Amino acid sequence: MKRPSQLFNAEDRQRVNQAVTSAESRTSAEVVAAVASVSGRYDRSEDIIGLWTGLVALGVTWMLWPRELSEQGSWGEMPSGLELGALMLAVVGGFIVGAIVGSRVGWLRHWFTPRRQMREEVWSRAKQTFCDRRVYRTAGASGILIFVSLYERTAAIVADQTILDKLGQPALDEICRHLTDQLSQQNPTAAICSAVEVTGQRLSGCLPRAADDVNELDDSLILLD
Repeated sequence: MKRPSQLFNAEDRQRVNQAVTSAESRTSAEVVAAVASVSGRYDRSEDIIGLWTGLVALGVTWMLWPRELSEQGSWGEMPSGLELGALMLAVVGGFIVGAIVGSRVGWLRHWFTPRRQMREEVWSRAKQTFCDRRVYRTAGASGILIFVSLYERTAAIVADQTILDKLGQPALDEICRHLTDQLSQQNPTAAICSAVEVTGQRLSGCLPRAADDVNELDDSLILLD
């Protein structure tokens, strides 16, 4: 998976910057767009992959371990000490290998991660970015963050209280769904520009730009590798 700094070239960033500037020319709100590589660590998924790999290694070792028939002509009921040690080593080694593979193979870790957990991680990272980038520090409490996380293929919209009061959460959810749909249909740059434009249109009605409005936040696309 490409990092945001690799996915968005200079031209792409300029397109998003212009979209933000255009949107803010119609509203007093401060619009910020950000793209992150991934929002969560997902250690549990790596552990699950390691567990399954360890169990597979256990089964393979048990099946391939050489055995001799007892005098009664039946398989031995209890494994020898050497066999027991080999089985334990297979489980531990399989777990370690699986955990390492899970940490490096994104699509595999993605497959073992619940969708609900990914949405929660994206929302948490979006709120963290909202605070870290001081989107909440605008004079009119009118900052809004359009956030996209590439690994989870999920978007989130975080807005300040003034926007929540004027526009409402259902409208923000609708913008987020629009962004998600656009991300599945076209490239990320075009999808983000479209979401920024829709956001500007929605906010222009309830929070029109004032004559003395000052641009408080940088319009540049935020890239979180």
